[in-house]
Amino acid sequence: MTTLEAIEAVLSEAGAPLTTGVITEQILSHGFWRTSARVPEQSIHAYLAVDIKNKRQESRFQRTAPGTFALRAWGLPEVASRAVKGTPGRPAAAQATPETAPDPSARDVPDVGIDTMSFVDAAELILSQSADRRPMHYRTITERALELGLVTSGGQTPAATLNAVVSLAIAQATRRGETPRFTRQGRGLIGLSAWESDSLGAQIERHNATVKEALQSRLAGMHPADFEVLVGRLLVAIGFEDVEVTQRSGDGGIDVRGTLVVGDVIRTRMAVQVKRWKQNVQAPTVQQVRGSLGTHEQGLIISTGDFSAGARQEAQRANAVPVALMSGSQLISLLVEHDIEVRKVKHHLIELEGPASEEE
Repeated sequence: MTTLEAIEAVLSEAGAPLTTGVITEQILSHGFWRTSARVPEQSIHAYLAVDIKNKRQESRFQRTAPGTFALRAWGLPEVASRAVKGTPGRPAAAQATPETAPDPSARDVPDVGIDTMSFVDAAELILSQSADRRPMHYRTITERALELGLVTSGGQTPAATLNAVVSLAIAQATRRGETPRFTRQGRGLIGLSAWESDSLGAQIERHNATVKEALQSRLAGMHPADFEVLVGRLLVAIGFEDVEVTQRSGDGGIDVRGTLVVGDVIRTRMAVQVKRWKQNVQAPTVQQVRGSLGTHEQGLIISTGDFSAGARQEAQRANAVPVALMSGSQLISLLVEHDIEVRKVKHHLIELEGPASEEE
């Protein structure tokens, strides 16, 4: 299911306009859509805004209020997004007011206060809007992303930045046993893996998804003490030192303690609580962990499930000690990336030698 198909399914089920936040929660909870975007709501809003901007009355969606969308087939009154002046690649949405008169020279920008997208998310959106599903050169992708105000760049070479982060995203997904969002076509051309549903990569992804489900079941059946030991192994693999599984009682809810070391320079004491839960972790659990922290400690909750919106807001609450959150899907990905409880099997794929693949 494509992103726009997922949005359409959620709106059809609701039968009424929804905000982008609710749309995002629904498509994720229904499993209609998977994303590694840092701010999924931002991506959903951008997909809708770009689709409406490009297709206008031909779009299946319409904006009924700021940040709220409906299906055009319902025939509801439509609200245009506010156009404001801004320098190329740097939208000035924050300057918009209801009294701002439309300006022909202004660009269509998102109508809610959402930051611009990451380069990889913007690249995925631009490519997904390609009707013929043909790869694009990374420079073309960058130009369109800047023109639509999806990204900003203070550097002199935004195209090179986009090209580099796409390569990094491909490498990271491959290490985690996932099919990358992007494919390299040579000579600077980038495509989407979703366009190749019958490819070898898609078959591998389906196999890996089955193995990950089996790993999830294995974690659910583990003895609590064994699960904590497993988490300790993972923490060591991702850069923790002095990892210690705490006693089963008298730990204030903390299961593992350790020091996160970054570049042998930054050292952060972390107190970790693990939850083998299917249901979402709620805000009171975050508050409990924060209350159990020692001096100069930060918190981390690792769950085999997920976190409620309230829990995520509580974890990021201003003027409070930070509490990081690791969901079940993130936990599985990291276990796979670091070969814990799984092993990677390599096969040799041969292809005819083709044109040079260096990016231009």
